[in-house]
Amino acid sequence: MVERRVNVGWAEGLHARPASIFVRAATAAGVPVTIAKLDGNPVNAASMLAVLSLGAQGGEEIVLASDAEDAEQAAAALDRLAKLVAEGLEELPETV
Repeated sequence: MVERRVNVGWAEGLHARPASIFVRAATAAGVPVTIAKLDGNPVNAASMLAVLSLGAQGGEEIVLASDAEDAEQAAAALDRLAKLVAEGLEELPETV
């Protein structure tokens, strides 16, 4: 299992538009990804309803994880998603 911890960079947290941007990136990652609050249950990062249900606030630390067989691919995907979340990007980067 590969994991990344990151603070949510969107001031409003993972709600509405930021959640949509994140879910599209997670879906395009090419590996299964979960997202969780610290000490919380992980949910499917490619599910809009699951991500919204977390209620992750701006500045809050979250955990991104993947149990993909290809650890290098999983690590690269999580690095891209962690950067997206930490920087609070308003658009998907070309490399997602």
